[in-house]
Amino acid sequence: MNIWLRRTAQAAGTLILLALCSCAPPRSSRIVIGAKNFTEQVVLGELLAQQIEAQFAAEGHPQKVDRRFYLAGSYICQQALAAGRIDAYVEYTGTALTAILKQPLPPPGQRDPAAVLSTVRSLYAARYHVRVEPPLGFQDTFAMVVRNDDAQRLHLHSISDAARIAPQLRLGVGYEFESRPDGLPGLAAAYNLKFASLRTMDLGLLYRALANHQVDIVAGNSTDGPIPALGFTVLADDLHYFPPYEAVPLVREDSLTRHPEIQIAMDRLAGKVSAEDVQAMNDAVDGKHQDVTEVVRDFRAQKGL
Repeated sequence: MNIWLRRTAQAAGTLILLALCSCAPPRSSRIVIGAKNFTEQVVLGELLAQQIEAQFAAEGHPQKVDRRFYLAGSYICQQALAAGRIDAYVEYTGTALTAILKQPLPPPGQRDPAAVLSTVRSLYAARYHVRVEPPLGFQDTFAMVVRNDDAQRLHLHSISDAARIAPQLRLGVGYEFESRPDGLPGLAAAYNLKFASLRTMDLGLLYRALANHQVDIVAGNSTDGPIPALGFTVLADDLHYFPPYEAVPLVREDSLTRHPEIQIAMDRLAGKVSAEDVQAMNDAVDGKHQDVTEVVRDFRAQKGL
């Protein structure tokens, strides 16, 4: 073999090796916790990370947990979890059911939280070897939110009330809600919603746009801190369109095998976080600009965690 062919073969071999390495899921010696790109997810990701670190410390072998936060949405988090780039993150059961597992929305009368959790749990185990841990203790459902003065002036108490005057209202939504199966398309069909206009934006801009009268109604989340802080009104989902959205940690089964401390930490967190708790933490970070690490540390201290 001449030198040119030898170098070509060596280069080809190197490229093949690099390709194989890039396809292999990267496994860190450290535990990696992920989170989506909004405040509540960062709060919950920090909560998981701190609790796992506390468990390692309690057993006499402290270990730092890596944070991989601000991942762009459910799909990216799921891909990172499936590929082994993160070991765990917090998801919501309704989101998992529809946006990730691609299951149809159950009929309104059959949206029992326990049934949805059971379905999600079995499908994650079978498809991804991921354990759906016990719920943290709260639901974060989608919420249609209006300014309080508009709610009083226009007598808006429910989404059906808003549907009557929807052609006069400018709607603001996040990018994911605009297209996901349990989001805007299904909601609009269920309530016959036809808004004057639609603006799609980052989640962090929704309430600012509502407060500044750039939109008249937004699709937020029920535990968002700005809702009580800015005096906004959540409209009742009177047709019970949205499924349950219990917050549950998702953890790779092989991660639990390598690090049993994760399971102990998850068991300690089960049922410990109320909707009021997470809303207060969200507001502390968003509205009061407190450091998320300190906010979560204070919460854990209050709960004896």
